[in-house]
Amino acid sequence: MSGPDPDRAQIDARVLAWLREPDAIDADPAATEARFTELALALFAHQFEHCPPYGRFCDGRGRTPTNVHDWREIPPVPTGSFKELDLRSFPAERVVHAFRTSGTSTERRGTLWLDTLELYEASLLPTFHAHVLPDLLERPITLRVLAPSVEEAPDSSLSHMFDTVLRAGGLAGGGFDVKQGRLDIDGLHRHIERARETGDAIALCGTSFAFVHWLDALAARNLRFGLPEGSRVMETGGFKGRSRVLERGELHDALGERLGLPPERIVNQYGMTELGSQFYDSVLRRPREPRRKLAPPWARVRVVEPTTGEEVPDGDVGAVVIVDLANTGSIQAIQTADLGRQVDRGFEVIGRDPGAEARGCSIAADAMLGAP
Repeated sequence: MSGPDPDRAQIDARVLAWLREPDAIDADPAATEARFTELALALFAHQFEHCPPYGRFCDGRGRTPTNVHDWREIPPVPTGSFKELDLRSFPAERVVHAFRTSGTSTERRGTLWLDTLELYEASLLPTFHAHVLPDLLERPITLRVLAPSVEEAPDSSLSHMFDTVLRAGGLAGGGFDVKQGRLDIDGLHRHIERARETGDAIALCGTSFAFVHWLDALAARNLRFGLPEGSRVMETGGFKGRSRVLERGELHDALGERLGLPPERIVNQYGMTELGSQFYDSVLRRPREPRRKLAPPWARVRVVEPTTGEEVPDGDVGAVVIVDLANTGSIQAIQTADLGRQVDRGFEVIGRDPGAEARGCSIAADAMLGAP
C-alpha cells in the first residue's frame, strides 16, 4: 500500500492539529474564518483533482480551484450521490473502513469510504463532550447507549461514535443496550436503578427509533423514572417507531414526562453518515440561550435555495448545506436532504426535503458520470 498523497497528508495534519488544540471547540467561528477558508480551499483543490466524479461535477458548474476563492463557492454534493458513486479522494486500496447509511437489504446504501479514522474521532470527541457532557469533570456520569455496539453494527457511524466516546474514558458503567437487534429493556432499567441508588447522573443516548420503542414499553408497563440530578438524554435520527411516528417535540415531551427531565436536559444531535462532524442542540452547553444547532469551528453551515444553490436570507427556509473540514478523504461540501434556516449564531432543522433524494441521484448519474 502506497503512502498518502503529500498534499493530503499536509492538509490532514493541519486539520488534526486544529481539532486537537485545547479548547478548540470554544473558538468563535468568526475568529477562525480566515483559517477555515484557507484549509477549505486547499481541501477543495485536492478533492477536485483526486475525486474524478467530483471534479466533473464542479467543472459542469464552472467552479474550479482557479476561480473559487471563498468556502461558500465550493460546490456541495447532494447526499443522494453517495448511493450512486464511490466519492473518495484516495485510491481504493487505501480503504480501511466504511460507514453506510441505514436502509433495507434491497436498496443501495450511501457509503462514506475512509482511509483513516483519526479525523472522524478527533472531531467527534470535543463536540460530544462540549454539548452532551459539558459537566463531566464536575460529577460522575454513567453513559448508556440505546444503539447497537460496533461489533454488531461495524458500518454504523453512530455506533462508532459512541464506542469512541466510551473508549476515551471518564465515564462510569458505560455500555450498549441494543443487543442482537433488540433493546434490552430490563438491562437498561437495571442500569437506571443503579444510578438512582448511587445518585450519579446518567446520560441516555441513542436513536429516536430506540427511544420511541422504549417509551412504548414504559407506557405498557406504566413505568416512570425520576432520573438523578444532572441526568440528560441525547437522541438522534428519525422518529419512526415500531407502530407510530413521533415529531421531535412530542418525543421530547414524552421523554420528559416518563423520565422526569425538563426540556433543557434533552439534546438532539444532527449528523449523517456522509459527514465527519456532528451538530448539537445548544441547551446543555449554553443553557441561558435559545435552543438551536451549533456547529464546531471546523465546520460551516449554509441554507440555500434547493435548485439554484443561492443562499437564502437568515430566517428563510432552504436546503441545509454543510462544509466539514473533517471530511478530508471524501467530499467536504454536502447538500443535505434536509430543510432548515439560519438563526442567531446557529441553525434549525425543519424537516426533510421530499425532492432532495431524486435530485441527488439524478446529479450523480449525469454530471458525475460525465453524461452529456
